[in-house]
Amino acid sequence: MPRLARTLLPMLLMTLPMIASASDVTRYKLPNSTFPISAAVEVPAGKTMVYLSGQMGQMPKDANALKGAPVSMGDTRTQTISALTNIKKQLEGMHLSMGDVVKMQVFLVADKSKGDKLDFAGFMDGYTQFFGTKEQPNLPSRSAVQVAALVVPAALVEIEVTAVRP
Repeated sequence: MPRLARTLLPMLLMTLPMIASASDVTRYKLPNSTFPISAAVEVPAGKTMVYLSGQMGQMPKDANALKGAPVSMGDTRTQTISALTNIKKQLEGMHLSMGDVVKMQVFLVADKSKGDKLDFAGFMDGYTQFFGTKEQPNLPSRSAVQVAALVVPAALVEIEVTAVRP
């Protein structure tokens, strides 16, 4: 083996663990909590960030839904599952997965059928089917806000995510 290779090879081998660990996304747990979100997510330099536009649940086939006519897209839980399923499909089409999501922003509307109350429990029931599971334990950092309305009058949930390409 040439002298230069004998000198450089051990140095390169020593840096491999640093290179491998530098490429990992770091997710910081909420202190003293089992709530299924990350307190923070750290993405190393050089990673490609992918920003997905907001997704709602399955849109009603009735054209009157966009005009504000009373139609149903389902409750908060149903719409959450549908929106996250749409996001999952979009990510998979880009060779990404729900495990690559590092940030989520959620917009929720109070449900008229629940006395104009926000159904956060319904949202969480849908959310926990995609995040913090045995199959997909990665948790994004997340914010959830209540808004007066969304573009589609029957919509109760809109979710946008940021993913990192591994």
